[in-house]
Formats: sequence, structure tokens, C-alpha cells
Amino acid sequence: MAASEEDRLPEEELVAQIATFIVAGVDTTSNALARTLDILSVRPETQERLRHEVLEAREQYGQEIPYNELSALPYLDAVCRETMRLHPSVTFTQRAAKQDTVLPLSVPVNGIDHIAVPKGVEVLTNIAACNTNKALWGDDAYEWNPDRWLRPLPAAVEEARIPGIYANSFSFGGGGYSCIGFKFSQLEMKVVLSSLIASFRFERSSKGFVWNLAGVAFPTAGFGDKDPEMFLKVVMACSACLLYIPFPHLLCRYAIASWLLPVASPSRLPATASLSEVKRVL
Repeated sequence: MAASEEDRLPEEELVAQIATFIVAGVDTTSNALARTLDILSVRPETQERLRHEVLEAREQYGQEIPYNELSALPYLDAVCRETMRLHPSVTFTQRAAKQDTVLPLSVPVNGIDHIAVPKGVEVLTNIAACNTNKALWGDDAYEWNPDRWLRPLPAAVEEARIPGIYANSFSFGGGGYSCIGFKFSQLEMKVVLSSLIASFRFERSSKGFVWNLAGVAFPTAGFGDKDPEMFLKVVMACSACLLYIPFPHLLCRYAIASWLLPVASPSRLPATASLSEVKRVL
């Protein structure tokens, strides 16, 4: 399928866009997935509800759920939306004014209802603050609650007209410099998350970790550490066998994605599978 001459991108730009998709989407998406599993690991009822939805869809559509049907799973979508709202992978963005402009304020501050921004001035946008503004999202703005996406959003959110491109939030930016790969990122999250949740239960392990605020938020074993790490206990969802995997930073750089996704059926494992047996089967 070839694009028309007027719509066709120059080869140099096409290569640059592909690089943006691949490079910029690695740590952001993998850390968003890690954050989601971290949250689900301490909410077993929520995790089971999500697993039930995915398994029902597999019964209806087969092991590989088609794109449209996967995208339309309401609770899976709500879980992804709520994680990206409360814990955006990128918490700040930086933009420079190309010309003198005036930014109106939605609510006056000390009697001031606008800010003058001269050409060349750099502006930091606080994505996390926008996504958790209690005046818009309500008193539970700082709580992770995917059910908020299964009912009408507060009128204040709709009326605010947040200029983001995703879920009434600024998680993927907005305008001409918004995230070019946000659709791909969402699909990737849903494919990997649904595959993992269908086969495994995730629980907190005895070894803790912390989340670090950075250009892209990431987990480490402790404050001051630089190597991404996240430890979770993984249990086969359909058997009593227990698997403890202290692998460095679950999902970081897609380590677990490439390691676990080939699983067709956990029943291929013996009831008392060791880590080496799991690796052999996978």
C-alpha cells in the first residue's frame, strides 16, 4: 500500500519517526506496564476482575483477541487510563514560545487571570498536577480508581477542555508536539498486560523497591540507586504452583515481555515448576 505523492513522507523524516516510535516508546511504555503490575499486585480483587474480563474475551474470540475487541474491553481500558492519569510515565514537558503570547488562567490567581509569555521563554507543564487536580477530578483525584472511567466523568473535567490527546488528561501531551506513538503505546500496553494477567497472578515480594521521579519515572531497589529494578512474586493463575522471580525491573526494556509472552498455556508446566523448568517451557 503506497501513499499518494502529496501525503508521502521524505525517507529521512520516515526514518526519524520510526526512531521516535522505537526509542522514545521503550522506557515510557515499559515503566507504565511495570507501574500497572505494581498497583495490581496489592489489589488482588481488582486483578482478578481484570483477569476474568480477559479470559472471557479469549473464550469468545480465541487466544489472540482481535485489535478492535481488545481495545474495547472496558475494564482493561479503564485500568490503563487510570494508571496513565495518576502515574504518567513523563511527569513534566518543556516547551518554548515561538512568538509572544498570552496564556489565560482557568482560575484567577491573586487577581491575575493571564500570564504573558515572551518569545523564546521556556515553559514547564506539570502533567501530574493537571491529571490530579481535585477541582476537576474530585476529592479522590489522588486515588487509583479505574471505575471512574466506567461512569460519566465529573462535569468539571469535561468543561475544562484539557488540550491533551488522551483520556481528558495531559499524559501524552497535546497539540502539534504531542506523543506521536500514543495509540501504539496503548495497544502495546493492552496486549502485554492482557497476556500476562491471563496466565499469572502478581503479588508483592519480600524485597521492596521505590519509584523515582525523573524524565521517565522508574523503579529501583532503593533511593539513590540508578539501575531500574522491581521485584514481584509471580504465581501461575491456573494452578497452585508458586514461582518467585526476582528479575531486575519487571518489564523494563521488555525483558519480561520477550520472556513470558510465548506462553500458550500454563498447563504445560508441572505442578511444582522450578525457575529453570519455567524458562525451558517458555
